[in-house]
Formats: sequence, structure tokens, C-alpha cells
Amino acid sequence: MALTKLNNKAVANVTSIPVALGDMVLVSSATASASASIEFTLGNYKEYQFYFVNIHPSATDSNLQFQVSTDGTNFGIAKTSTFFRAYNDETGSSYALQYQGAGGYHLAQSTSAQRITLNTGNDNDMCVNGYMKLFNPSSTTYVKHYISNTVNYEKSGAGYVENCYVGGYVNTTSALQKIKFTESGGNIDDGKILMFGIN
Repeated sequence: MALTKLNNKAVANVTSIPVALGDMVLVSSATASASASIEFTLGNYKEYQFYFVNIHPSATDSNLQFQVSTDGTNFGIAKTSTFFRAYNDETGSSYALQYQGAGGYHLAQSTSAQRITLNTGNDNDMCVNGYMKLFNPSSTTYVKHYISNTVNYEKSGAGYVENCYVGGYVNTTSALQKIKFTESGGNIDDGKILMFGIN
């Protein structure tokens, strides 16, 4: 396989990347500004990748989360998921790899929003970065799987880095029309979300 060189200096500037499955195309992007939510319309790509760039919440200990809709209006579709994290504080004295079962992080046929971060702080230098993949949302045969990997700065105590891993499925065989990102508390104060499609 040939090595592909990207001349762009940042993910935000990339418009297309040749990959083995086909072209990775920037479909849409949105920049938050005290936004209650950021919504994207989904189409017929076999996979969507969402990149979170410096997402800053307005409220402390907030969680970036998402919901999906089959009709563009109602976002309460059942999901089942797992959630685990690796964390370490700035003193190096508190660290672990931990399954996050309590507090609504993993879901069991729940219509609640799926959290993909844990307790991001809202100090000026605190934010979330990472990605999420949503597979074949236009399928009318299968459920819709998703995975995400994010890293965020938690304000508690000495300050923590949280590396969160989420995997699950939306339990519907109907095509998904929209995805909506919100914070569990307050607004998405700043940052950018990019949506790429892969065929």
C-alpha cells in the first residue's frame, strides 16, 4: 500500500483523505459558540467519523454526549453500550483503568443520551479532543454500531486526564437521519466538530 502524505497542517483543514475503503470526505463541520446543541444530517455513507477539536463546556464536570433520530425530530432511541476509562492525576498519585458502570455512562436499552466523556472542567484551558465512529446509519437491516475514544481534562482535585472509550449500538433497523451532540450540563461553549463520510 502506498504511503499517503497529507499537506494540510491541521485536521480542520483536511477535505479528503484516500483510504483503503474509499474516499474520506469532509461532509460538514460546525463551530460552537455557547451552543445548546450541534446537529448533523446523516446520509448514505457506510461510516461517519466525527472529530472533536478543543470542545470546551460552559459548565464544570460536564460530559459530551450524543443522541440520534430516525425522523429528524425525536432523539430518544434505545442504546446499549459499554464505557471504560483510563485516568491519571497531575501528581501521579491517583490512576486506574476502570469500567464506568455507575452514573448513566453505560446504557442498557436506554433512551438517554450516550456520554462519551467524563467530567470535563470548564476552566479556560480545559477541553475535550477525540473521535467517534458511527457505522452504516442508513441501513434498514441492522442495528447501528458506534465507538469513540476521547481525552479530556477533569478539574477535580489535582486535575485529571481522562481517556474514555465507548462502544455500543443504537437498537433500531430504521435509517438514522440526524445526530445531535450536547453537554450533560450547560452549553458547548467553544470548539469544533467535523463530520467525515467514508464509502
